[in-house]
This record gives sequence, structure tokens and C-alpha cells, in this order.
Amino acid sequence: MGCSSDSCWHWARCICHVGGNPPAWLPKSPVEATGRKGGLVDLGSGDGRIVLEAHRQGFTPAVGYELNPWLVRMARFHAWRAGHHDEVSYRREDLWKVDLTECKNITVFLAPSVLSLLQQKLETELPDDALVVAGRFPFPNWTPCRIEGQGVDRAWAYRIQAQRQHTFKKNDTAHNNELTTDKEST
Repeated sequence: MGCSSDSCWHWARCICHVGGNPPAWLPKSPVEATGRKGGLVDLGSGDGRIVLEAHRQGFTPAVGYELNPWLVRMARFHAWRAGHHDEVSYRREDLWKVDLTECKNITVFLAPSVLSLLQQKLETELPDDALVVAGRFPFPNWTPCRIEGQGVDRAWAYRIQAQRQHTFKKNDTAHNNELTTDKEST
């Protein structure tokens, strides 16, 4: 299933803003508009804004993983101040050790050097119907199904099944090229 319709993008736009207030173009009810529901995981959740907004938009559970203890505390404070501290979760855990096999909605706002390493973990662990949204920086070797925004507000949406198919084709082509080279050299 591709991401050609606007439905997956409404979800991505809902989740990927990082400002203090949701932008004006944010759909009022993205869960209804997109059909995407269930939980959301934010890897590198920082001060927790994305997790909190995801919960407000109907994604449950909404969980953020952040290694920096100060940012985890700040995120929990923001959730408490918003009255949602019992409904969202912020965990101080290493994202490399988090089991993502059940996650279908994932957001990341991480440095490009981390994204290049994270691709393999996501391709290996996520279910086929997972949607990954990267804010500010794209995954270097993936092909997005949608790009929106400009500059620091840019976001990329990726369907995991499409990324796996692309990786499989690329590996298959490389393998066939090796076989052809081996036959020519003998």
C-alpha cells in the first residue's frame, strides 16, 4: 500500500510539527481523517511535544524514548502541566535497545548521522504497515512516499513495506551483478 493519498500525510503533518503550538494547517481530527490509529512511538522525543500532541490527536499509547534525563523530566513536566501525565509515557531508554516490533506509527527527529544507522533497525523490526515520519532530516537511503514543508519545518513520510521492497530489489540487483562478474572472469 503506497502513500499516494493525502491520508497518511495528514497523520504525518499532525505529528511532525515541533513548534509550541500546532500549526494552522493541522487537521482537527487526523485519526478520523487518516484511518491510522493505535499507538505512536517517538524516538529521540526531546521535550515531549510530539508525544503529547499525538496523544491529543487520539494516538494511544503515545510513548517517547529519550536518553537525556533532563529532557525526559521536561517532557514529563509538560505532560503534567497539560493534564495528561497519566496518559502519555516518556522513557529514558537507549533507542537501540527498544523493541519496535509492534509499532506502526513512528516519528523521529534525530541527526542525520543517527538516521543512517537507524534505517536498518527500523527495516528489521517494524511491521510492514508501519509509517515512519522523519522531521527536519530525511533518511539518507530511503525513498519517501511524501515530503512536505520547507527548511527546518520539512518532514518526510516513509512506508516500511516500500523500503523493504526497495532494499530487496537493490540487494538482488547487486547479487546478480556479482554473479555476472564471476561468470565473465572464469
